Amino acid sequence: MTESKSDTIADRISKALAERIIGGGFEAGARLAQDHIAEEFGTSHVPVREAFRRLEAQGLVVSEPRRGVRVAGFSLNDIREVAEMRAALEVLALRHAAPHHTKALLAEAEQINRDADRATDVQSWEHANRSFHRLILTPCGLPRLLRAIDDLHSASARFLFSGWRAEWDAPTDRDHKAILFALRAGDVETACSLLARHVQWTAHNGPKPAKPAQPRV
Repeated sequence: MTESKSDTIADRISKALAERIIGGGFEAGARLAQDHIAEEFGTSHVPVREAFRRLEAQGLVVSEPRRGVRVAGFSLNDIREVAEMRAALEVLALRHAAPHHTKALLAEAEQINRDADRATDVQSWEHANRSFHRLILTPCGLPRLLRAIDDLHSASARFLFSGWRAEWDAPTDRDHKAILFALRAGDVETACSLLARHVQWTAHNGPKPAKPAQPRV
């Protein structure tokens, strides 16, 4: 079945709004008006409502009766929950992906990690970091699992951008290097263990919002 025009527009709208929310363009609690968004994208309310449903499934907005759609807030518990989910799902994906890794793929992952080390701002670092994870996980061949992981990475990016606003000093990701070393050695169990620890450590020790944001009432 081919994708309908309204589905295509809804996808474009949801991606654009997700980028703004993740990047801090909308504050937690900000109301998203259907009329304004439909006018901005030159469309009807139908694809806008579908875009809102997609954003709600990602945890980026909340729909409240008689109050409309608002940008979701988040707490430290949300950060930790996303990290636990990412650790579990990424390990599952890596177990399925590892048998399909090639030398070329691992070499590309190593180059991406070097790009992350040279990042001059948090957005560039996050893009490289996400690319590294996506590259080593994509060969799992499980599209639903990969979509779920992508949604969790979007949530992680929002937490990161919220907490890392001022000076930027790109971290050297030794975990990524250790994961690649284990994968090259064919030690999938060690690679999975390192990946789980890496994702959870980032959530518990990385930057946090100075004041956990909550939807306005």
